[in-house]
Amino acid sequence: MSTTTPPTETVAIGTFEDTKPNFFKGLLKAQAFQILLILIVIVLIFSALAPDSFAQWSNFRLIIQNASILAVLGVGMTYIIITSGIDLSIGSVLVFSGVVSALTMRALGGEGWGVATIGILVSILSGVCWGLLNGFLIAKAKIPPLIVTLGSLGMALGLAQILTGGVDIRDVPTVLTVSIGYGNVFGSLPIISVIALVVVVIGAVVLHFTRFGLYTYAVGSSELAARRVGVKVDRHLISVYTLSGALAGLAGILALSQFSTTAIAGQSQTNLNVIAAVVIGGTSLFGGVGTIFGTVVGLFIPAVLQNGFVITGVQPFWQQVAVGAVLITAVYVDQVRRTAATRGNTQSLWRKFVSGGRRG
Repeated sequence: MSTTTPPTETVAIGTFEDTKPNFFKGLLKAQAFQILLILIVIVLIFSALAPDSFAQWSNFRLIIQNASILAVLGVGMTYIIITSGIDLSIGSVLVFSGVVSALTMRALGGEGWGVATIGILVSILSGVCWGLLNGFLIAKAKIPPLIVTLGSLGMALGLAQILTGGVDIRDVPTVLTVSIGYGNVFGSLPIISVIALVVVVIGAVVLHFTRFGLYTYAVGSSELAARRVGVKVDRHLISVYTLSGALAGLAGILALSQFSTTAIAGQSQTNLNVIAAVVIGGTSLFGGVGTIFGTVVGLFIPAVLQNGFVITGVQPFWQQVAVGAVLITAVYVDQVRRTAATRGNTQSLWRKFVSGGRRG
């Protein structure tokens, strides 16, 4: 009597190696690259309309700085959407993490890096706890991500308001605001943007060149197929949502440093802005497709539009119209590509069937 050996994770690597997007070969064909061209055109238009104000390093620096916190959140959201999930709670987790961190630092007292370091760790760990909760409920309890993270959105924000009595905390150590919030390196490059760049680079390397990234694409492409070849899908989903929570916690301390307050009511649109940026950048809401590069490009579309409209005197409300149009177009293009790919796969399967499975 023969026994059947269950598939292992090694099998998963071989099975999904061909489905993992090639970052370099696919760049020119990627939706992210096409969005980059649109971004360049937008920049050129505003530069021509307002060369003395828009096309200045000081203005570009402001745009980059304003997009930095969203970039940190965007990395985690990219992983989640690639797995065919969603996380609506990141804005509230950001606020909650900042509140817990601020309360901890105020209780400890002091203005040195010792207290600040504890505050940073507390903020990140707070985000990790929410991420673990989301991941466990989604992976183990099988509750849809939309429902879980919608619930977490309300819970995290509500707890933040309970802890503060609805009043923002402004007791932020000076060392955080002076260094991370307003500090610069290389003359005029914001430290907060450098931190965001490090997160983006690490996130891109992990997603595109490691087994963790490979499994992320595999789970998003077909969770059932990933399970059959040995990928521990539940554990991976928990890890991905924990990553998103940790980055929301990091974003919480960055926001606390930049604004010198918890800004409890200031993150109501953060989750939607990040999701829009990720989707505009080419990450498919259906899962299995996406890049960190695309997310970064997608972030700068609304950032540049908002900045350009203000400088050129256009009502800022038009930014929402423009971003909404780009978002709908991006989803439509993804839908068309998926339909075309499905037809191609169906034709390939049909040819294989009528040929009796013969090669050649």
